[in-house]
Amino acid sequence: AAMAQGEGLLSVDYEVSGKVQGVFFRRYTQGEAKRLGLVGWVQNTSHGTVRGQIQGPPDRVRELQEWLRKTGSPQSRISRADFSNEKEIAVLEHKEFQILK
Repeated sequence: AAMAQGEGLLSVDYEVSGKVQGVFFRRYTQGEAKRLGLVGWVQNTSHGTVRGQIQGPPDRVRELQEWLRKTGSPQSRISRADFSNEKEIAVLEHKEFQILK
């Protein structure tokens, strides 16, 4: 059965490729996640991408996925956003949305 809106929590990992480092991508992602009431983290990788995890209500998670796919920070150029390990969780595993070094 389809879950009713607002029920359950979703966790999904992401990796965004393109011109996403040195353009405040992490700070904007954190700001957008906080605006949506999501928790998780974001960090730069050694191979020029940005990756992290998002957790929260499914509709809000979808909103941030769209944002990561299309919008990003003003100076960024997103070539692709990959999402993986999507699963339902019982409780949030993070207290806030952090920028990891």
